[in-house]
Amino acid sequence: MKKATHTPKKYRSAGSNIFDLVVNAIIIIVGAAAAYPLIYVISASLSNPVEVNSGNLWLFPKGFQWDGYRAILKNHWIPIGYRNSILYTVLGTTINVVITVMASFSLSRKNLFGRKLLNWYIAIPMWFSGGLIPTYLVVNSLGMVNTPYILLIMGLVSSYNIIICRTFMSSLPYELQEAAKIDGANDFQILFRIVMPVSTPIIAVLCLYYAVSHWNNYFNAMIYVNNKNWQTLQVFLREILLLNQNINTDDIQDVEQLIEKTNLAQTMKYSLIVVSSIPLLIAYPMVQKYFVKGVMIGSVKG
Repeated sequence: MKKATHTPKKYRSAGSNIFDLVVNAIIIIVGAAAAYPLIYVISASLSNPVEVNSGNLWLFPKGFQWDGYRAILKNHWIPIGYRNSILYTVLGTTINVVITVMASFSLSRKNLFGRKLLNWYIAIPMWFSGGLIPTYLVVNSLGMVNTPYILLIMGLVSSYNIIICRTFMSSLPYELQEAAKIDGANDFQILFRIVMPVSTPIIAVLCLYYAVSHWNNYFNAMIYVNNKNWQTLQVFLREILLLNQNINTDDIQDVEQLIEKTNLAQTMKYSLIVVSSIPLLIAYPMVQKYFVKGVMIGSVKG
């Protein structure tokens, strides 16, 4: 009859337990500090402006109402802005990531002719740029002012993102590419079948960076696009905010009406933030796991 074997229990010292307790407490505090502004903005957009202005709102909505969202959704340009921003974000991000990955893969190759010179050529625009007026003159001479294509071409690729992606690909075992080359694979097959499958974390990060940039883009749309049918959501939201802030008191004779207009403008500030942030709040959890994976890559060596 076999004797039962007992695995010895692992005892942790009091210092280790205290350290874990302190770390967990810090994480909870930092997480609460990061989440509170978002919760406050959502609650303020659903609360009575009087409660918000008086400082009675702390966490949950008070005097629940939808007036800010109703006023925003009544504007017929909002669906058009959403459509345009989604198109610019999806198409622009796809183009950006494809070009960035291909450029980074080329620069990560050790046998690339003029590799150092090309790296400097890409890095220099990070420090120097032509400025707004020369850029506008070039865009105008190309006949691309007031066209939707300019919002896809402006910022077509980021030097910073190329350097990040190139550094990641350079850290991958070069023996994988050499083995694929021996098996008869060409450069495109090596990129799409060998490099990209193991570069999912950095590609997800690039997608998020470019998507956030396209979604928040309003300056280029305001400068280069005058046709409202091709404007981005951010431009329309900015116009709504400015129109509601600049209340003409000459047209308002009733004091109660003036107070109502002022309260509506206050509520719409928070409602506009929520409306413009919803897509990013939905998209971020989808790529969060790749951020964690990207941090862990390279920490364990086999």
